[in-house]
Amino acid sequence: MVIKEREMEIPVIDFGELDGENRSKTMALLDHACDKWGFFMVDNHGIDKELMEKVKKMINSHYEEHLKEKFYQSEMVKALSEGKTSDADWESSFFISHKPTSNICEIPNISEELSKTMDEYVSQLHKFAERLSKLMCENLGLDKEDIIKAFSGSKGPAFGTKVAKYPECPNPELMRGLREHTDAGGIILLLQDDQVPGLEFFKDGKWVPIPPSKNNTIFVNTGDQLEILSNGRYKSVVHRVMTVKHGSRLSIATFYNPAGDAVISPAPKLLYPSGYRFQDYLKLYSTTKFGDKGPRLETMKKMGNADSA
Repeated sequence: MVIKEREMEIPVIDFGELDGENRSKTMALLDHACDKWGFFMVDNHGIDKELMEKVKKMINSHYEEHLKEKFYQSEMVKALSEGKTSDADWESSFFISHKPTSNICEIPNISEELSKTMDEYVSQLHKFAERLSKLMCENLGLDKEDIIKAFSGSKGPAFGTKVAKYPECPNPELMRGLREHTDAGGIILLLQDDQVPGLEFFKDGKWVPIPPSKNNTIFVNTGDQLEILSNGRYKSVVHRVMTVKHGSRLSIATFYNPAGDAVISPAPKLLYPSGYRFQDYLKLYSTTKFGDKGPRLETMKKMGNADSA
C-alpha cells in the first residue's frame, strides 16, 4: 500500500558551512542526502538571489504572453473537458541548451532581456554544478574531477534547462503534471515556484511532497547517470508532479548531464552497466521513461558487455 506522506524533513545543505569549522559535518550531511535520499535542498549556494527572482518573474511573463493561450487550446485540454484522459503530461514546457552549444536564440518569442538574464543565471549555476560535482567526488572517494571528466565526451559536459509551467487543472484527480519517472542524466538543479506545490518524490514507500522553495534555495536531485557512475551509491529517485486546481506552478530545472558521446561506466574505484554511449541510453529511456528503471539498467549492462566481448 502506498501512503502519501504529509510531512518529512528534507535535508538542507548549507554551503556557507563548507569553508568553516563545520565542513566535515556538512560534507557528511551531503553524503547522507545523496546516499539515503537522492534529493535535498541547498542554501547559501552563491547564486545571486535577486537574479533568480528576476528569472522566475520573466519566465512567468513569457508563459502568460506566449504560451498560456496555446496550452489551453490544446487537444489534451479539450479532451479533459470532455472527461477523457490520456498519457500526456499537464505541462507547458520548452528546453534550452546551454553547453556545449546554446540554442536560446532559437526559442520562439524569447526576448533579448530574458535571453541575457537566463545566460547570466546559468553561468552562475554552472559554477555551482561543478562545485557540487567535486564535493560528491570527495564523498565517494574519487578524484575531484572524476564526474566532470566522465561527463565530458569530446566537448565537455552537457548543460541544459527544461522550463515548465504546470497550469491550473480543472480535474487534478484525472491528470498528472508529469508522470512518475527518474531523470536520465546526472545532477538536476531546480529553481521552483515559491507558492504553488506539486512536486513529489518517492521515499520509503511514501510520496514526499516537496514544498515550494522559499528564499530561492536550490532543490537538487540525482539522475540515472550519477547512480551508475557511483556504482549504485547515489541512486536516482522516482518523482512526479501533481496537478492542482488553483495556481500555476513554475519549474526551471537545469541538468548537468553527460555529453551525448560521453562513454559512461562506474568509476573504476567503485565498480555497475558499463561501456555504453549516453545517446544509446537516451534512445532506450525515451520508450521506458515512465517504467521502473531496473530493467533499463539491466538492458544497458547487457549492451555494454556485448560491445566489449
